Amino acid sequence: METRYAHHPEDMKKYTTEELRREFLVETLFEAGFVHLTYTHVDRMIFGGVTPAEKELTIKLDKELGVEYFLERRELGIINIGGGGSVVLDGKEYEMQQRDGLYVGKGTKEVLFRSKDAANPAKFYINSAPAHHTYPTVKIDINKIDPLQMGAPETLNERKIYQYVHPNVCESCQLQMGLTMLAPGSVWNTMPCHTHERRMEVYLYFDMEPETRVFHFMGKPDETRHLVMKNEQAAISPSWSIHTGTATSNYTFIWGMCGENITYSDMDHVKMEDLR
Repeated sequence: METRYAHHPEDMKKYTTEELRREFLVETLFEAGFVHLTYTHVDRMIFGGVTPAEKELTIKLDKELGVEYFLERRELGIINIGGGGSVVLDGKEYEMQQRDGLYVGKGTKEVLFRSKDAANPAKFYINSAPAHHTYPTVKIDINKIDPLQMGAPETLNERKIYQYVHPNVCESCQLQMGLTMLAPGSVWNTMPCHTHERRMEVYLYFDMEPETRVFHFMGKPDETRHLVMKNEQAAISPSWSIHTGTATSNYTFIWGMCGENITYSDMDHVKMEDLR
């Protein structure tokens, strides 16, 4: 597990392109047979990819977190973006087809990840946040989610927002997680942009062609920066940073948040004339 530390917005003004990428971009999440995790000190979010192939995989973190097992004091959100698979929680197996989700409550001791076909492995994307209470585990089927319809073709941001770990779907301590799918011809995930000082966010961009690039914008509204990202890469977005992005074609992304509240609509919108 890689560790990333928190940063003051004044420091980011001085970063070169390579320094910005090193601190906020995660380039490799999914590799067959491996677990790739990043622990950011921004609200202590852990995120990454679990890609089982011939053998099942598990997450073994204890000394890093000062606990006996990974979810002793944490909750977990999972979305499968790959082939069919399953997750086993303390002996109970949950089938996980592509884009199925799972909320796992604090106190679950054994978490095993399996693929049905090693040639087309499951790709389990995970977000985990500290938790103070145990809420029930919930399986989330994308086909049973009524998505929010947002944006319009003329503003290039027509999209569907699927809420997975969200008060409308299941209870959680502070973790929120969902998936946004842009329609063909749309490239902005949101604009005008916003911040939410009360919650950090991590973005995973995927469903992209090899030549497609996302321009993920971050920084204070009057000191913007950007990351150029490829398919299946993730970006850490601190609470003080703007949250927006555009690309050379449509794409899908998973957003995960944790912090002071779980109010999805709690955003501080930025006026276009205030962007620099």
